[in-house]
Amino acid sequence: MAQDVPRRSFLKGAGVAATAALAGNLPRAAEAQTAPQSNPAATEPLLTLTADEAAFFAAAYDTIIPADRLSPSGSDCGCVTYIDRQLAGAWGNGAKLYRNGPFLPAKPHHGYQLPLTPREYFAAGIKAANVWTTKTYGKSFDRLTAQDRIAALTAMEKGIAAFDGFEAQTFFEALLQSAMEGFFADPMYGGNRNKVSWRMVGYPGLPATWGAKAEALRGKKITVEPQSIADFS
Repeated sequence: MAQDVPRRSFLKGAGVAATAALAGNLPRAAEAQTAPQSNPAATEPLLTLTADEAAFFAAAYDTIIPADRLSPSGSDCGCVTYIDRQLAGAWGNGAKLYRNGPFLPAKPHHGYQLPLTPREYFAAGIKAANVWTTKTYGKSFDRLTAQDRIAALTAMEKGIAAFDGFEAQTFFEALLQSAMEGFFADPMYGGNRNKVSWRMVGYPGLPATWGAKAEALRGKKITVEPQSIADFS
């Protein structure tokens, strides 16, 4: 990269404790060649995302979670598969989400205040983001250079990006939340492929399986293979 950009700065700024603890000394883009390989499975068919939407998510996740010595990139870790499955399911279609209005301007602690389902929200946000980046940079977000993607996401994060009829900062927060979920969640949901994030932070996986061993292992250094819910199915 032409400039010195801190790695995973969006995740660090969001206050993810495990990642933030590591982020201060992460390698630069030139060191990404040493990243552990995710050995991704064959590309899964999309359940709900369009090709343009999947390209946007992949570009955004790879900017937020770039490949380095700690893990592969966000898309190689399965984050796009994760959000595709979530948006195709009950949550994405607004299950248990109150959407009858009235929809008035409200403070953040009042929660979600739009009539859109999460699926509709992300579709509208991606469309607005691509319109803005095309006006600003001459290209849709997924076609921007790495530096311009960082600049675009930073503008969204700070609320500087002028989306037409859409709140850029709120959209960025939802995008960042989905990146964190896809990267750290149980692999059975499609992200965290090969448990790369769990290995990165030393998380053993299914907590209930370790309760009986806590006293015996107290004060001892242990190295274990993380266990997913799927490993017990």
